[in-house]
Amino acid sequence: MSKLNFTSTLGGQTFNSPFLNASGIHCQTAEELADLEGVKELGGIVTKSATLEARAGNDKPRYYDLAYGSINSMGLPNSGYNFYLDYVQKEHAKPTILSVAGLSVADVIKLLKEVQASDYQGLTELNLSCPNVIGEPQTAYDFETTRKVLTEVFSFFTKPLGVKLPPYFDLVHFDQIAAVLNDFPLTHVNTINSVGNGLVVDVEKEQVVTKPKGGFGGLGGAMVLPTALANVRALRQRLNPSIAILGTGGVTTGADVFAHILCGAQLVSVGTQVIKEGLGVYARLEKELSDIMEAKGYTSLEDFRGKLQVM
Repeated sequence: MSKLNFTSTLGGQTFNSPFLNASGIHCQTAEELADLEGVKELGGIVTKSATLEARAGNDKPRYYDLAYGSINSMGLPNSGYNFYLDYVQKEHAKPTILSVAGLSVADVIKLLKEVQASDYQGLTELNLSCPNVIGEPQTAYDFETTRKVLTEVFSFFTKPLGVKLPPYFDLVHFDQIAAVLNDFPLTHVNTINSVGNGLVVDVEKEQVVTKPKGGFGGLGGAMVLPTALANVRALRQRLNPSIAILGTGGVTTGADVFAHILCGAQLVSVGTQVIKEGLGVYARLEKELSDIMEAKGYTSLEDFRGKLQVM
């Protein structure tokens, strides 16, 4: 079979592979970002969600590995937006997505005004969905506030912008968030962030496994795949065709990547599995995805993207 076509487009940029790193995983420091640039299977690089000031994040232990995934309460540790804005303005072989996160609406506006005033012309992603900042709610669960934030943002922001969303669990909530997002010229939505406020108990020690928030933390990895696929599918059915979907959550195999794309994802991020397996995971996932496509006679991602069948 001829070489498979893995290219996708987003915000006017071409990604030579469907794979992205999930923001927050191996993308905080200059060294980690350099590592990502060296992974040939990665189509693009997503920065750590940047706040106005550098943050150390929550107390440790704040990540715990599970056979069926992971739980974390990182609390947005990052080097501050100046560091990441400087990084994305340099020349890179891969497209970049600058992830930003405000701890208040005022922070969001200040961050994005800085991006607007900069020379950066690439993609920016506004994180409306971190569940692990102590005392701070997830903006995207408040549909009225989300609309107000985006209305103010798009009163001045003219560059490519997407949003990162938390998981939704009720069909009416998909309707409600889509009604908000469809009113704005977003390039994409990234779904899902971790499933917030799970709790893992170490029965032998009779205690929780992470320190912040009394052990409550965001769930990721294999166990969230059905929720992630549901969010990709439901939002793809409701959002304007001009708004792309980035599928994030639960990817451990090439079949999971295939499923994300089948549900409508333009690109697919990998998070927990990178922690478990290292950056070599992308080569394995690409090989497994290639094998599935060849077995089915597909030569490009467009052959099956968004074509999930129902009974």
